[in-house]
Amino acid sequence: MLDTQMKTQLQAYLQNLRTPIRLIATLDGSEKSLELRELLQEIAELSDKVSFESSGNDARTPSFVVAKEGETRGVRFAAIPMGHEFTSLVLALLWTGGHPPKVEAEVLEQIKGLETEMKLEVYMSLSCHNCPDVVQAATLMAIYNPKINTTIVDGALNQAEVDERQVMAVPMVFKNDQMFGSGRMSLEEILAKLDTSSAERDALKLSEKEPFDMLIVGGGPAGAAAAVYAARKGIRVGVAAERFGGQTNDTMAIENYISVLETDGPKFAASLEQQVRHYEVDIMNLQRADKIVPASEAGGLVQVHMANGGILSARSVILSTGARWRNVNVPGEQEYKNKGVAYCPHCDGPLFKGKRVAVIGGGNSGVEAAIDLAGVVEHVSLVEFADTLKADAVLVSKLKSLPNVSIHVNAQTTEITGDGQKVNGLRYKDRVTNQEQSVALEGVFVQIGLVPNTEFLKGTVELSKYGEIVVDAKCHTNVPGVFAAGDVTTVPYKQIVIAAGEGAKAALSAFDYLIRTPVVESLKELTAA
Repeated sequence: MLDTQMKTQLQAYLQNLRTPIRLIATLDGSEKSLELRELLQEIAELSDKVSFESSGNDARTPSFVVAKEGETRGVRFAAIPMGHEFTSLVLALLWTGGHPPKVEAEVLEQIKGLETEMKLEVYMSLSCHNCPDVVQAATLMAIYNPKINTTIVDGALNQAEVDERQVMAVPMVFKNDQMFGSGRMSLEEILAKLDTSSAERDALKLSEKEPFDMLIVGGGPAGAAAAVYAARKGIRVGVAAERFGGQTNDTMAIENYISVLETDGPKFAASLEQQVRHYEVDIMNLQRADKIVPASEAGGLVQVHMANGGILSARSVILSTGARWRNVNVPGEQEYKNKGVAYCPHCDGPLFKGKRVAVIGGGNSGVEAAIDLAGVVEHVSLVEFADTLKADAVLVSKLKSLPNVSIHVNAQTTEITGDGQKVNGLRYKDRVTNQEQSVALEGVFVQIGLVPNTEFLKGTVELSKYGEIVVDAKCHTNVPGVFAAGDVTTVPYKQIVIAAGEGAKAALSAFDYLIRTPVVESLKELTAA
């Protein structure tokens, strides 16, 4: 199971165990059980603080529990956690064995303070790059709070259970047998949903903060670059982000960022946050902006009102709220979201193994998704509104060479159909003949581009007809003291490297604004008050 290099690395990690741990497996004579037995035995052989036994009797087979010595309770894996989840397994071993997690003490106390008994089941796939964050969050919670019982379930290994629960997107979390959440979620996000009083506490903390010299709203590549450039000027900088890293968290491979030969989205996002924290920027994560009030209306400081009720003030503001997946906006899309309608082929593709799916969109992302899915599913139907595919020629050539792909151009998607529980088909209109066509299938992957996150700015900042923030060459908006950068703006070519460059430019422009604009007389009074 483990090659020599992996064994060497794991053995080094296991030296950090402070107390003994047990691997208690539930196995039968199946091939997957033999595979899991081999993995657990290899792990146990690497440390005298790890023991293996096959005395488990769980309903899910194969599965195993990582437990402290003398206990049978622990985090259960109904999975053979390799691929993207091998790191999750290693962390489960270390945390159970007493090695401290890299988590703020305040967060650990919040976990320990949860008083309700709960059962968490996290459905994931080994190819899902969004799943480890959720898996590791639920794992940590079970280790630090005995009232939380966590099971990690590989959807591909437990197909019957996935079908019964109609899990068609991962990660997906069930709490006490009820769907709790789906998609990438951080530990802090999960805790915020479980701890209902946390929003009120966060709002109070935000409103009590001193005014910033520069406040950046959004934590993607543009926001991170702006924060670094601003902090190096020696001024007071804050970042309020709904999800640090932005869209990069959902990007599988990044191979065109200059000086970085190859990385993946989550690693890139983590590096962005690490560099921003290095400059002691005040990062306020899980914060969504709800309204902006210009300085002329707010006593000399720009105000940013947050969705939880908190209010932040600053002499200058950079808007870098990015964009999100565009919906196809046809009947059935919202009804069957996560019930056959998906947006991440890398994450959710394995759940449709042997089934029929469609991809809506003929650009690079759509064609890449179709190629990726063709290796997993029975058949892929690619549906494109235009009369030709817009993807790079090499991708189109590859797609056309695949025997289990059909391509429909001049096809306007009109409806995603279902049986009330899950997707069962897609309808489109042939734009040449005006005839309606139906395709029977089990999954639909939407890949039609992005929409800017600017709803909260309407009526305050000038927006283009596409909803993008209108900026000039120096990232100025039409509101004094308010700048913008990245995918949320009218700047063409939505690329990570361009967003980062625009973020740096916005910070330099905002700093130039600060040094040329006298500090309002009321600032000291506001601070003193």
